[in-house]
Amino acid sequence: MLTPAGVLAQQVFSVVIQKDIAGHLKVDAGPNGEIRTDLSYRDNGRGPDIREVFALDAAGAPNRYAAEGRSTFGAEIRESFDVDGARLRWQSRVDHGDEAITPGTLFVPLEGTVAYTGELVRALLRRDGGRAPVVAGNALVAERVGKLDVEGPGGRVPLVLIALTGVDAFPWYSWHRDDASKAFFAIAWPGFAIVPRGYEASADALVQAGMRAEDERLVALQKRLARPLPGLTVVRGVMWFDAPAAVVRGPSDIFIRAGRIAAIADAGALDVQADHVIDGRGRTLLPGLFDMHGHMWAGVAPLHLAAGVTSARELAGENTEVLRLQARLASGELPGPTLYPAGFIEGKSPYASRNGFVVDSVEEGRRAIDWYAARGYRQIKLYNSIKPEWVQPLAAHAKARGMTVAGHVPAFMKAEQAVRAGYDELTHINQVMLNFIGQPGDDTRTLLRFTRVGDDASRVDIAGPAVRAFVALLRERGIVVDPTAGAFEGMLTQQQGQPNPGLQAVAESLPVLWGRRLRVAEMDLEGQKLATYRASYSRLLDLIRLLHEAGVPLVAGTDGIAGLGLHRELELYVQAGIPAPEVLQIATWNGARVAGASATAGSIERGKVADLILVDGDPSRQISDIRRTVLVLKGGVAYSPAGLYEAMGFKPLAPAATIESGAAAR
Repeated sequence: MLTPAGVLAQQVFSVVIQKDIAGHLKVDAGPNGEIRTDLSYRDNGRGPDIREVFALDAAGAPNRYAAEGRSTFGAEIRESFDVDGARLRWQSRVDHGDEAITPGTLFVPLEGTVAYTGELVRALLRRDGGRAPVVAGNALVAERVGKLDVEGPGGRVPLVLIALTGVDAFPWYSWHRDDASKAFFAIAWPGFAIVPRGYEASADALVQAGMRAEDERLVALQKRLARPLPGLTVVRGVMWFDAPAAVVRGPSDIFIRAGRIAAIADAGALDVQADHVIDGRGRTLLPGLFDMHGHMWAGVAPLHLAAGVTSARELAGENTEVLRLQARLASGELPGPTLYPAGFIEGKSPYASRNGFVVDSVEEGRRAIDWYAARGYRQIKLYNSIKPEWVQPLAAHAKARGMTVAGHVPAFMKAEQAVRAGYDELTHINQVMLNFIGQPGDDTRTLLRFTRVGDDASRVDIAGPAVRAFVALLRERGIVVDPTAGAFEGMLTQQQGQPNPGLQAVAESLPVLWGRRLRVAEMDLEGQKLATYRASYSRLLDLIRLLHEAGVPLVAGTDGIAGLGLHRELELYVQAGIPAPEVLQIATWNGARVAGASATAGSIERGKVADLILVDGDPSRQISDIRRTVLVLKGGVAYSPAGLYEAMGFKPLAPAATIESGAAAR
């Protein structure tokens, strides 16, 4: 066995979330060369507790592993594997296997710590090209992408940044000592870092250097995959979705020039030659989709674009990074959607989420609102630890600055109280349902905001007077609801070991770890509890349908899986009973109106920005056709979803559309 470098063994790391220490990672050298880890942290009232034991073979590859503990949402973690010669055996709570492997094949646990991943990287760096086969996937590749020196109690430490690809939808970046050991040192991204104790002050420098390296990769991706369409472009013979009317029209020829829709004409009516021709026959052209509940960073922005999401609202990002990303996306430097940020404000408490501003008084909240207003934000989002008595004065201050108010319903408050205190929008359908089932003293800063819904929502009478009266209040005041139904589907319906319904339809296209994690449920649900939670989830869908039928404005958002999650969100609205054309209207026109972008986006009209998606099929008849997007137009630039997916480690969901240019277009 090969033991880890002594610099990693017997070390304590701090988990730093928004500059506060929120937990620890402890690494110890056990008997027989084993490595033992203990990871625990809390953010937003939740977090994992994981303990690992693993060992390395003579080449430095992990060959024995065992982990136990609890996931972020409380599900049991129990996983192990061992390599015996050319045979691998593994067991987890959701899958198992016993198969022959090529020598040197690596294994990625479902919920391994960064200490384990660090040893994978060290093993890869010893191999030609930094490459090795991986169980249930193609290959893992480790690439050196940056360097930095940091100062701490141990003096100056030279570091190298490694990008690990082949695991997830985007590279995993980790810092390692730039010496013979290549021992793991830290991970760091905006708002979150795991660094050696005593080096917490280095987190910001690590974040900035890592972001520069990620930016370089994304800029190169944009240069390679973005295809400008100068001159005149036409999509010929295409059916197109009239979003304000929620009907499909055509066939038509749709002309695009200088990044805007120049003309819409009956097919063949305009006898003109175009510089670029796209065949729209048998396809449907739609306005680009709006994800109105995104949590964006540069690394996932291309995944939104690949799914046809050309606009996204950011609801809880780190302020400096959100503004920076917004500008870079707007300039076309990076591939991704137009970003509409909301200003996040949380109250100070042990359960506080640490994004945006964390305030300890109404006056601090007012100053945060002014900060956002000065930077052009249209909306603020209040969160769980805001004190109920703060809502009315904060909402009034925001409205005086021309901003709307959205968010979670603060703990110890009900949705009706939040609306009467000044909310314009309620995020998450569970927050709406809690209005009818919340109990005095319920602390919804904890997982209770989910478990209360699972336990009790099935008993709510959707047709009863309490629900009807509240829905009428929402309609009368024009309150927007952002259901994020997909965020709760797996949580409330999935049994451990069974596929997550949200991504089951695209399972074969997912990267390695995503594919394995499809069978990992967020909660342990069995027997009657599973039946009860599934009935409660069905009641959430009933409530979404009732809101829509009553005329309460809905917007579509994911709060999770970038791009692909919005496709499932739309399917769930159809499953709830909303007609597919009206669901497409929610995902386009409603999003544009609520984001304040309806003058330029959200519909296919002459003069509007050409943010458009071409779908092979007709999602107004079969909503799942939305996954078969074959071309995305972002202003005057075309993207192949197939190319974007491949660049991020996915198998494409549909072949790319052909664009004929120059002589071929004539």
